[in-house]
Amino acid sequence: MRLNTLIIVVLLAFCFSCAEKEQQPFSFVQLCDTQLGMGGYAHDIMTFKQAVVQINELNPDFAVICGDLVHNASDSSYSDFLEILETLNVPCHLAPGNHDVGNIPNDTTLNYYRETIGKDYFDFQNKGYSFIVTNTQLWKVDIGSESAKHDKWFEETLKNQEAKKLPIFVIGHYPIFLEDPEEEEKYYNIPPIKRKWILDLFKSNNVLAYLSGHTHKLLVNNYENIQFVSGETTSKNFDERPYGFRLWDVSSDTIQHQFISLELSKVEKE
Repeated sequence: MRLNTLIIVVLLAFCFSCAEKEQQPFSFVQLCDTQLGMGGYAHDIMTFKQAVVQINELNPDFAVICGDLVHNASDSSYSDFLEILETLNVPCHLAPGNHDVGNIPNDTTLNYYRETIGKDYFDFQNKGYSFIVTNTQLWKVDIGSESAKHDKWFEETLKNQEAKKLPIFVIGHYPIFLEDPEEEEKYYNIPPIKRKWILDLFKSNNVLAYLSGHTHKLLVNNYENIQFVSGETTSKNFDERPYGFRLWDVSSDTIQHQFISLELSKVEKE
């Protein structure tokens, strides 16, 4: 009897400790379009390095980069990108952009990315939250079996995480929409039919936020209480905002983000 009681107490203590761990607040960084070569190759190397320095000082749980790692995908540009990334002291999760896998991906471009950088779509968890990293180029353009495989994985992953009662962040490159969920397709958004499918899945599967890049300007929307944020870049901004990244703070009752500007004056003086 005493043994059974002891086992129950231990199990309850374990459950409570797990619950407390899941509820711990955390922070992560959203980087957009490091895109080495977009704003001038030497410039983009400098700004990416400075972003890493400041992220290391902040010491978040992890960082995500919302696509367009480089401007022209090549051995040399990816080598430079990865060399800088290795100096980051926290895990970094990468989403592919159109400059990474091509505006119309094919077996060659996808395999090159996968062999050089890694998986182009995957999921991970952090303190009771699920993060789903997508290849939005397979939404922007229908690439036959590749898009179908990606869609099946995405829907199944969303539903599996929702069944576990995990709040979800989705990471991609292309914004789902720019201003209106009913808008026509443009260069910077996802086609309407695919967009509706995605938004319906978001609404029914506990998605809290969708983080993207691609626009090279700040874009913040709220749809059905889901945050949509395309942030500032470290390469080139079209809206004349300063270079930088977004710092997200997550707790059990709030999710908020703030802009962190790059301290380039320090670098330029050196």
